[in-house]
Amino acid sequence: MELQGERLIPADVDRTWHALNDPDTLKACIAGCESVTRTGDNSFEAVVAVKVGPVSARFKGKLQMTNVNPPHAYTINFDGQGGAAGFGKGSADVSLSPEGADTRLRYSAKAQVGGKMAQIGSRLVDAAAAKITDDFFSAFEQRLRPPGEAAPAEAAKPAGSKAGWWLVVAIIAAALVYYLLRR
Repeated sequence: MELQGERLIPADVDRTWHALNDPDTLKACIAGCESVTRTGDNSFEAVVAVKVGPVSARFKGKLQMTNVNPPHAYTINFDGQGGAAGFGKGSADVSLSPEGADTRLRYSAKAQVGGKMAQIGSRLVDAAAAKITDDFFSAFEQRLRPPGEAAPAEAAKPAGSKAGWWLVVAIIAAALVYYLLRR
């Protein structure tokens, strides 16, 4: 599965980069996230409870960032296990670029999912991924929005109907975030 998309984040590149690498910010923005722990300069572990259709599970994941070019880009490699519910693994290239006072976040991801998660149907998984992704970015953008500034009426939406899937895998594996996803 290959996915790509972008979001406009209401903060400058440095602030966005910092937030995407802050375990407390990620935990606060990922629905069902029980913990995000930094295990090294460029690595995290996370535990996330997710429900996709009839499948509910606690996923434990590892996230490793490579090709790090602060505060502009990196690659996220993720691997998550959810017991009988399945697994997710893959990688995502993420880049940040200034766009006025905001930051344009772009990503391109490749992911593989197995177990019950892969068997429940792509429409159900895509719908759940879209909701998880939108919830993450709504919380992330609200957290970075300057105090007193209202959210725009029409927020930037992910590109493509499957664009949220890599975020689900990243969350399962460790995330966001992302930066998930950083999507």
